[in-house]
Amino acid sequence: MALPLLSVELRGEQDIVLARQRARQIAAHLGLDSQDQTRLATAVSELARNAWQYAGGGRVEYGLHGHDSLLTVTVSDRGPGIPHLGLVLDGRYDSPTGMGVGIVGSRRLVDQFEVDTEPGRGTRIVMGKRLPRLESGAVPAIAELAHALAATAPDGASTELREQNRELLNTLSALQARQLEIERLNGELAETNRGVLALYGELDEKAAELARASELKSQFLSDMSHELRTPLHSIINLTRLLLERLDGPLTPEQQRQVALIRQSATGLSQLVNDLLDLARIEAGKTTLRASVFELAEVCATLRGVFRPLVAGDAVSLVFAEPPRLPVFHTDEGRLSQILRNLISNALKFTAAGEVVVSAAPERDGTVRISVRDTGIGIAAGDQERIFEPYVQLDNPLQRNATGTGLGLPLSRRLATLLGGTLTVTSTPGEGSCFTLTIPPLLPGLPASDARLELEHA
Repeated sequence: MALPLLSVELRGEQDIVLARQRARQIAAHLGLDSQDQTRLATAVSELARNAWQYAGGGRVEYGLHGHDSLLTVTVSDRGPGIPHLGLVLDGRYDSPTGMGVGIVGSRRLVDQFEVDTEPGRGTRIVMGKRLPRLESGAVPAIAELAHALAATAPDGASTELREQNRELLNTLSALQARQLEIERLNGELAETNRGVLALYGELDEKAAELARASELKSQFLSDMSHELRTPLHSIINLTRLLLERLDGPLTPEQQRQVALIRQSATGLSQLVNDLLDLARIEAGKTTLRASVFELAEVCATLRGVFRPLVAGDAVSLVFAEPPRLPVFHTDEGRLSQILRNLISNALKFTAAGEVVVSAAPERDGTVRISVRDTGIGIAAGDQERIFEPYVQLDNPLQRNATGTGLGLPLSRRLATLLGGTLTVTSTPGEGSCFTLTIPPLLPGLPASDARLELEHA
């Protein structure tokens, strides 16, 4: 319950000035700063003027909620009430006399605002302004203050006018200072925006330069690959003719040297093909050719290709019998290329043991194809590096094996083009397992096309 401080009866316009003065005096004694004093005094003045103008008079009561540290001001009258209160509070009521403007403005100046009105019975408005936390024992002192204020003679209208002018000048000065601060901040913001725009411009230029450099690199690799393939094929064909002795017999030493030439030319040809494939992928010019086939057919072909490489007893290449798999409708050549790279690497880095190729369907409709070996394995820190171009790990088998470090990066990019992923798990000294997971249907290819080709296959 509020502790009453004092009250002002509104019998004339001079009482409106008194109500304003009392609001400022009480607010000052209760520790409110000058701006809050002005806000409260203005709100009280507006509502007191409304009571006098529309109800012919009223009463202003000042009270204190010590527990809540809240100063309350109640303005009541016995006038006709406020019609369309909801519209007035929403600021949507249009009155030729300006009714409602004072209410809406006053509500913005205080912390709490309640209106109770009823046609023919008057209006009661309670405003609340939060105070600094009152210390223990301060309420009796405030009661003494109420008696002192009641005994104080009010200032004249001219004095109150000067006070309002002073408040207005202070407000204008504060607004001007705020305007200058806003202009300063806007200048800093504009300068920052110019810097950001310049940075974006530089980034765009760098991005264009990088794109151009990437395009030139891809074009260079493509051109050089095409230029190298013709002489390499000529070398390979000539060495084949010499090894087949179509132009006469060779000595054992000549046969060994020609075989080395053929092996080197074949390796270089494979490097050129890998470079050309990478250039096409980076340039976005890789063409995928979908066909209908079964994975068992691909495995049978790969078994025949790698049979000469596992003629010894140290390493065995095993193609596990797969469970029932869906028919593939994707690029068979690219899938074979990925598996050929994986099997070739597994055989290259497995001195003894086995390389096992297996496949199984996944619940999401994809197929998991694994190439597992019992080779040297790969350290955890290197398991992502091996998918970067030209990366080759330092180990004894690597030194004795030919390679360029392009097979795995190319295989991962081809797997992505086929809508799949290529990952590895490995333990040094125990072996590695490369897992290719791809959908049977090439992404973007209608399933109806796969059924149609299968029916005509």
